Amino acid sequence: MNFDEAQVIATVARIFGTSHKGVLVGIGDDGAIVETTSKSVITTDMAIEGTHFDTAWSGAFEIGRKITAANCADVFAMGGLPHHLVVALALTGSETLEWISELAQGIAHEAASVGAVVVGGDITRAPIKVIAITAYGSVKNPILRSGAKVGDHIYLSSLPGWSAAGYELLNSASDIESDTSIYAREEFCAPTLDYEIARAWAQKGANSLTDLSDALLIQAQQLSDASGVKLVFEQEKFARHSEFHELSELASALESDVWQWIYAGGEDHVFLATGKDLAGLEVGIVEKGSGINGLEMKKAPETWRHFN
Repeated sequence: MNFDEAQVIATVARIFGTSHKGVLVGIGDDGAIVETTSKSVITTDMAIEGTHFDTAWSGAFEIGRKITAANCADVFAMGGLPHHLVVALALTGSETLEWISELAQGIAHEAASVGAVVVGGDITRAPIKVIAITAYGSVKNPILRSGAKVGDHIYLSSLPGWSAAGYELLNSASDIESDTSIYAREEFCAPTLDYEIARAWAQKGANSLTDLSDALLIQAQQLSDASGVKLVFEQEKFARHSEFHELSELASALESDVWQWIYAGGEDHVFLATGKDLAGLEVGIVEKGSGINGLEMKKAPETWRHFN
């Protein structure tokens, strides 16, 4: 180990800063003190080395961005806006201060993109790297998974499947090198989230909302169960998206099923909503009944799961 805890705290404090609007006490004390004037939304995400990220594939900056994006997505998926983040970090002791600095810069970069700031956290030692972030945000009118109504249309903020495509590329022996393959790998290592669409949906009045952290199949079923309705998807509407052709060509090059990526891939953090006249990709309608229709595949899907 070529650093101590005080050096790490000093390094990240310089990156995250200690003076922000609404933050009365930030990094450097036993806890942060912030001013709040509305309902709060609180969520947490944890990333484990070897399960959620691999340093052989992703740089520290990308890893920082990815876990922060996953955390902020949950706040947006509630119809809220993230403001403050608390970061708990477990390190093995083999990292360099440069690697830790790049990780903090990735976290700060993604947080800044949504107007959030890091106000504190914790550092400890462990056999593998672990990054846990808790986000605190504000929400005027929470949008829940249970809010879908019969007659709503179903919307996606963008086409899912790019993260799954990138994961397959990184796991394969393929030598495919194109703008599309580079984009897919980048989207796995640090996904680009549709924050503005999620913000617009909250303002426009989406009736239900969630993000696809696991898979469209899984989260659509969760939304159906919570709302007591049937979600009917139309496959041809996915194919109308401007990125579908490129994603489909990449799947063909890898001899993969593009619908496996779109329906069963995870970690895109694409937003799924129901409502009327919303922005994004309209892919179906909400009907009376239960369950989901229209996401059938030629073979059983392989969806993300933490436990087999």
